[in-house]
Formats: sequence, C-alpha cells, structure tokens
Amino acid sequence: MAALNPYLIFNGNCEDAFNFYKSVFGVEFQMISKFKDMPDGKCPVADENKIMHVSMAIGNKGDVLMGSDNGSGMGDVNIGNNFSISISAQTEEETKKLFDGLSSGGKITMPLTPTFWSPLFGMFTDKFGVNWMVGYDKQS
Repeated sequence: MAALNPYLIFNGNCEDAFNFYKSVFGVEFQMISKFKDMPDGKCPVADENKIMHVSMAIGNKGDVLMGSDNGSGMGDVNIGNNFSISISAQTEEETKKLFDGLSSGGKITMPLTPTFWSPLFGMFTDKFGVNWMVGYDKQS
C-alpha cells in the first residue's frame, strides 16, 4: 500500500528546519544532499549549498518526512499556510514532548487539550512557518 509522506519546500532554510526536526524527534537523516551534489554538476552557484533532498524516518510505521530548498529561478514558496502535518503519538508523554519541542519558538493556535476525537490534541505553527497538529492516539 502507498504511504503518505509530507514533503516540505523551503526558501533556503531547509537544512536549519530539518536539523531542528531531527533534534526534536531524535532521529538521523536517511538521506541529505545538496544541489552541488548533482551528478551532472549543472547547478547555479547561488544554489550549491541549498538542500536538494533530505529525508528522515519518523516513528516505526514507515512514515518519512522529506524536504528541499526551492532552487533559484523557481520563485518564492509560501510556507505553512497550505498544509499541516498531523502526528499521532502513542502516549501522553510523547504527545507533550513532541508538542513542546516542535512548538518552541513558534505560535500555538490550540494548546494541548482533550477533544472529542483525542484525549490530548493541539495545533501550532512552528518557527519555520509549518503548521502541525499533534494528538494522542490512545488506540495505537
């Protein structure tokens, strides 16, 4: 069965964002490459140190978070207002850890609270402009 993996595109700060996410989730990158690593070597100088692709496995269900920087000539990206990443944690402790870690420096739009669909759920926009929803999935 196909997996749904969010892919985030940044305006030059992909590496900063993914290093932050890596620190919160406590995982390593599966892959990280820069535009200068392209096999044909045809990369604008302005893009050489931008991220061409990065990925990291999150949890044990095969979910992967991926991202890249937008190359020059592709225009600016409006980050965070057209999607959210939803995380279903397996314990209340994990829910609080992820919520507190990822929302650090960002804007909380709904504090962690019980809802009719989850014993603990909250929403925020992180310091990179990405929208997140974090909930405790008691049935996991």
